[in-house]
Amino acid sequence: MTHSPADGPVQHAEPAPIEAIKLRHPWRTVFAVVLIVLVGIFVYDAAVNRPVYNWAEVGTYVFDTRIVSAIGYTLQLTVYSMIIAIVLGVALAVMRLSPNPVVRVVAWVYLWIFRGTPVYVQLTFWGLVPAIYKSIELGIPFTDAVVTIATKELLSFFTLAVIGLALNEAAYMAEIVRAGLLAVDKGQDEAATALGLGWWHTMTRVVLPQAMRVIIPPTGNEVISMLKTTSLVTAVPFTLELYTRSRDIAAVTYQPVPMLIVASIWYLVITSVLMVGQYYLEKHFAKGVGQRPDIQRPSVATASITVVGETGSEHAKYTEADGRTSIVPPHSGTGGGGR
Repeated sequence: MTHSPADGPVQHAEPAPIEAIKLRHPWRTVFAVVLIVLVGIFVYDAAVNRPVYNWAEVGTYVFDTRIVSAIGYTLQLTVYSMIIAIVLGVALAVMRLSPNPVVRVVAWVYLWIFRGTPVYVQLTFWGLVPAIYKSIELGIPFTDAVVTIATKELLSFFTLAVIGLALNEAAYMAEIVRAGLLAVDKGQDEAATALGLGWWHTMTRVVLPQAMRVIIPPTGNEVISMLKTTSLVTAVPFTLELYTRSRDIAAVTYQPVPMLIVASIWYLVITSVLMVGQYYLEKHFAKGVGQRPDIQRPSVATASITVVGETGSEHAKYTEADGRTSIVPPHSGTGGGGR
C-alpha cells in the first residue's frame, strides 16, 4: 500500500522499552571465591597452626614504651629528612633548568652520584664521617685554626642519619619538581612576563601552583618510601628508630617474628595515615582539572537569535520548497544561503 503526502504523516507504533540484560562474568565470580578461600586458609593457618607468630607476644609489645619511643624517632627522621630534601630538591631542579651550563653540570653530577649509589652505602659512609674528619677547623686559610670542633661533638648519629637520608632523597625530589615545572605550558611563563611579573612572582603565583598537581602524587609516594627507608639508618649506626629497636628487643626475648609483626603493624598504621593525607592534598590541587558538565546547553535559546539585516519585532522566517517556514535559511543557493 502506497502512502501519499495527502494522507498526513505516517503514524508509527510506540516502541517497546529496551530490556537490558546484564552481562554475566562467571569466571570473575569463581576467581573472587578462590581468592577469599585462599585468604581464609592463610588467616586460619597463621592464627592456629603457626605458634611461631606468638600473637600474645605481639599484643604485649605493640604498645611497649620502647616501641612507642622508637616511633617518635622514626617520624622525626622522616619529617626532618623530607623537609630538607624538598627544599634542596627545588633548588636542584631550578639549577637543572638554568641557562648557565656550569650550574646545570653541578646539579647533574649531584644527581648522578646520589641516584647511582645505594642509600645503605651512603648511610654507612655518613656514619664514618667522624672517623674520616675527626675535627672541623675554622680560621684563615694557610694559618693556624681559630676554632677547632670535634666532629663527634658537632654531629650526632641522629644528625648524620638525617643528613644522609635528606641528601639521597633530594636527588629524587629534584627530578620530581623538574618534571612538574616542565609540565606547565611555556605560555604561562610568557604571559606572566608580559604582565610585568618578575621571576619570583611568576614561579610562586603562576608556575608552581599549576605544577603542584604533578608534584604532589610522587612526593606523597616519596614520603611513604622515606618512612620505610628509615629502617636503614642502623648503618650510621642509629639504633633508636622502630625497626632497629624492635630487633634489639627480639635479640633479648628470642622472639624475632612477633617483633617483626609489631614493627610492621606500626609501619602500616603510619603509612595509612600518610596515604589519607596524600589523597586530600591531591584532591585540593586537582580542583578544576578534568571536570566537565554532563550536558552542554547553549547560553541562549535558538529561537531568540535574529538574522543580521532583518528588522522588526518578529524573528526572520524563511519558506522552504515544501511550503514550511523556518528560521534557518534554505540551502538551495550557492554556499547554502540563497533564497
